[in-house]
Amino acid sequence: MKNMSKIQLNNTKVLVVEDSPVQAKKLKHFLEYNGFLVVQSSNGEEALDALEKDLPHIVVSDIIMPVMDGYELCERIKKDDRLKDIPVILLTSLKDPMDIIKGLQAGADNFITKPYDEQYLLTRIQHLLINRNIRMYGGTDMEMEIVFREQKFLINSEKKQILDLLLSVYEAAIFQNDELIKTQNMLEKANEELQQANKELDSFARTVSHDLKNPIAKIMGFVEILLEDFTEGMDPNAIQYLQIIERSTDSMLQLVEDLLRMSRSSTIELKITDVDLTKIAREIIEGFRESEPDRDIEVIISEGLQCRGDEGLIRAAMLNMLGNSWKYTGKTEKPVILFGKMDEHEEQPFFISDNGAGFDMAKSHKLFRPFERMHPSTQFQGTGVGLATVKRIIERHGGRIWVEAAVDEGATFFWTIKSEA
Repeated sequence: MKNMSKIQLNNTKVLVVEDSPVQAKKLKHFLEYNGFLVVQSSNGEEALDALEKDLPHIVVSDIIMPVMDGYELCERIKKDDRLKDIPVILLTSLKDPMDIIKGLQAGADNFITKPYDEQYLLTRIQHLLINRNIRMYGGTDMEMEIVFREQKFLINSEKKQILDLLLSVYEAAIFQNDELIKTQNMLEKANEELQQANKELDSFARTVSHDLKNPIAKIMGFVEILLEDFTEGMDPNAIQYLQIIERSTDSMLQLVEDLLRMSRSSTIELKITDVDLTKIAREIIEGFRESEPDRDIEVIISEGLQCRGDEGLIRAAMLNMLGNSWKYTGKTEKPVILFGKMDEHEEQPFFISDNGAGFDMAKSHKLFRPFERMHPSTQFQGTGVGLATVKRIIERHGGRIWVEAAVDEGATFFWTIKSEA
């Protein structure tokens, strides 16, 4: 195709009208590579000046340009007896059917849809140049009145010209449709591969978690025995090292559990039921109070909070969010946790709010990424996996989650649930 085009179109002069220097340079390079002589203008007015000096064999023009756009340029060319037989190709996005009407009114010979395929553009130029005597076969000049969107338009183009223009639009649509089908097939294949990868990742996470739990549990068990039964006479440094090992293995076990929970949140089949969020929140807080009976913390839970969703996953999400509030208010003088719903808000989100450590909102884009933490482990313990799991759970329920926070002023997590039975 390329060699044949060079032989047939060698030394053919093309007037390129394009206001974008980058696009103009790209188009010029492509056409010259294929044997054309290229003249450039940056708008319609400059193009008309160039046409006064020398006649090209064909004009390729962008539509959206300053001073004079492509439609007006085309119309001026077609109304000039000296220029009217020069084929005009308009480069357009074709986002509106009115583009076609304007092109017909202006007398354009072809549309090329942006972003265009270069080889396709080459075949359209070749087609128009081979049929430069198009008007000889189109009959006498005529004027047609058409109605589109309840408006009347006068079309001066000849039948052959109209047919060729509409066929070029149709061909461009077919080409785009073929490309969309290819893209859809690629996306379907990628989706299948992603699903398979998720299954393999889930299997891997389960296997690793199981394989890691046993040795970690053994380490923890032996460390506990050493600390309980063998510290008498032991070097103080050795006791400190054992305590570090104990804390580290506990953190490692928590990380394994969090990773497994995150993996399951993405793949487990949802069992949608009516979920009593008020009851779940109270049970979670009661568990926290039992584990830390000395904590003096005010917790206010609204009555009658309900949704539809997978109770197990929603409980896991709330355990994490309430757990964060419980943890990050640990150094607050008068800690308060609130759980409620904003009925006056358009999305009517649920929220969990606290007056704890908070964080810098400039870092909020990292909040729901795995292993990202807003505070160093020396201040607050954690694995950085929990909120990533919460986000997956909320999104699996058709909702979204966002946060508002400030350093030392606490944080509020908002989330919606849209699952139906």
